[in-house]
Amino acid sequence: MKCAFLLAAMLAFAPASFAQSVADGSKAHPLRVMLIPADGGTETGTKADYQPVFNAVSRMTGLNFDLKVGQSYGAVVEAMCNQLADVAFFGPVAYVQANRRGCAQLLAVGVENGQSVYYAGMFAKADAPIQAVKDVKGRRMAFGDVNSASSFTFQIAMLMDAGLDPVKDLSAIRMTGSHANSLAALVQGQVDVAALSFDSYEKAVKQGAVDPRTVKVVAKSMPIPYPPLALNAKLPDALKARLKEAFATVHKAPGVTPDMIRGYGGKKVDAFDTRFSEAEFNVAAEKLALLSDELKGEILKKASER
Repeated sequence: MKCAFLLAAMLAFAPASFAQSVADGSKAHPLRVMLIPADGGTETGTKADYQPVFNAVSRMTGLNFDLKVGQSYGAVVEAMCNQLADVAFFGPVAYVQANRRGCAQLLAVGVENGQSVYYAGMFAKADAPIQAVKDVKGRRMAFGDVNSASSFTFQIAMLMDAGLDPVKDLSAIRMTGSHANSLAALVQGQVDVAALSFDSYEKAVKQGAVDPRTVKVVAKSMPIPYPPLALNAKLPDALKARLKEAFATVHKAPGVTPDMIRGYGGKKVDAFDTRFSEAEFNVAAEKLALLSDELKGEILKKASER
């Protein structure tokens, strides 16, 4: 509700020229890029993940980009659908939501070792008596954003597949807003289980935020389509084609180093696939379908209890 209110206020008081200006990639009107706060949600940290590849595309094409970070996954969807963003980095579920509303079209997904997938997980302390999803019953669990595929949607689906009711069978629910915050809640003993992606967990280990000897994997999801970059559906077709061509070839462009080809979590990827099938996101749509508005409301209500 808070994010929706803030967005509504922003739209109400934004100058008409801002909402209606045509971003063409020039210095005067750079393409507005909105990023979901996937890891930690800090402006500098999230921007640092994707700034290198956008710098590379800018070098190739002469297009200018202005990167900003949304306050939530839902806020990025609303920014795209209210013409406040031209390009966005989404989670798979948030992308499905924007695509269904006719706001977003696929731009590209990262490719690593010939694949464009990642995984959601449930993590617990290494010495906890939790070996499988069924053992999460009666425990405290942290989730990221309610619109996140790999820090909420897929873990809720895993609980339900194990015959657990997320509302009745968890002793407490904590919505932390991000993968990194959920892991921190686990490390600090505020919860017994944390929901986050394996990419986020590996990034935290690499940065020294968690000792891998103190944490164990309780469950790993099925493969999930890689978090995509998307285009605003209302961009001119010529500009869409130009951006797709740039991302498809950026990994082999003169002067672009492998270190600049970054994807989700700032992780280096081999390339970007601009021909990835929209149908691949059906798996995210199917999991999203399990989460009725009523169930989401009950989960958020439980999370608000202290």
